[in-house]
Amino acid sequence: MNTLPFEIESDLDVDYAAVHPQLCGVGGNRVMEDVLRSAEDDPDTLVIVGACEPEAQQKLFQKLFRKTGFNQDHFVAVDIRDATNEGILERLRERIEERVQPREKRH
Repeated sequence: MNTLPFEIESDLDVDYAAVHPQLCGVGGNRVMEDVLRSAEDDPDTLVIVGACEPEAQQKLFQKLFRKTGFNQDHFVAVDIRDATNEGILERLRERIEERVQPREKRH
């Protein structure tokens, strides 16, 4: 069993983590649609997705963004290809810090 979701929830400031084998497939799109709909009304919620190249993620999920009305500014794509769990955690941590620090400076 992959321990990555547990590690993410334990080590990073996130509400929950989920793993899906293929977000760009039919089942993965359903998961993404549910996540985007549940997050769309909260201006402080970021949806962080570790998958393929960030530009590819943006293109793959365009239809879902339009369908759900999700604010794309709250979508954070992270390239986790060829990374170990430790590498994935580090990449996620870096992107979270990049997104959160500018918000904190505004206050």
